[in-house]
Amino acid sequence: MTQRIHFLAGLLATLTIASFFSATLFSELLGSPGTIAIVKAFIVMPGLFILIPAIVATGASGLALSKSRQGRLIAAKKKRMPFIAANGVLILVPCAIFLNRWAAAGTFDTTFYLVQGLELLAGATNLGLMGLNIRDGLRMSGRLRKS
Repeated sequence: MTQRIHFLAGLLATLTIASFFSATLFSELLGSPGTIAIVKAFIVMPGLFILIPAIVATGASGLALSKSRQGRLIAAKKKRMPFIAANGVLILVPCAIFLNRWAAAGTFDTTFYLVQGLELLAGATNLGLMGLNIRDGLRMSGRLRKS
């Protein structure tokens, strides 16, 4: 059961971050200021209320699963997780809230785009690290073989 929770919560968290990232890129490149504001509002509510519990469930279930296992892949996943969490809590969530407020006010200035760039960089970093964790998890489960 814990494995299934870990898989589903991890999948939800990864897909949520990927949807935030792609929606941001598309709205910035192709959308109007109103579209950008709508995307930023959806990222904060309900987005963060979906993402945060999914990440907590992924971390808690992963920790529970790792207690009975050892090895290089577990060690690598455990090493990545604090960075993923810190990146989310210290960069991604504050950026999302800031960008939502400024977009709602129609303030699309240099500061907005600098914070937007930081958010995209942090989001891409987390997606990459989460992808590595998914790969290692699939290897541990036997669903992916080392090439």
